[in-house]
Amino acid sequence: MAKLTTAELIDAFKELSLIELSEFVKAFEETFDVTAAAPVAVAGAAAPAAAAEEAEEQTEFDVVLEAAGDKKIQVIKEVRALTSLGLKEAKDLVDSAPKAVLEGANKEAADKAKEALEGAGATVTLK
Repeated sequence: MAKLTTAELIDAFKELSLIELSEFVKAFEETFDVTAAAPVAVAGAAAPAAAAEEAEEQTEFDVVLEAAGDKKIQVIKEVRALTSLGLKEAKDLVDSAPKAVLEGANKEAADKAKEALEGAGATVTLK
């Protein structure tokens, strides 16, 4: 098998959805028995305070669709765009609300997803 360059790997990861990338990270961690968590740098007296802040701040969010609202079709379109699900799967997800649309997303991705879904008329919460 040909060895992929770092740039080729990055390009491949850009094509994955957040859920697919999350699944890849889990499989990578299990295969190589490692953790993808960022190491905490120790820098003098500020390190304990920084570590305490980091522990308190939530870094992974679940975007939960509470209700589709009046514009169900628009919500289904947004769910498909966010998750790369097929039409039937996205419709089933919207119909079975409350249901998680994204799990383990970072703050920025979760906020964008919430904004997109609310713009389509859905009721969304972050957990």
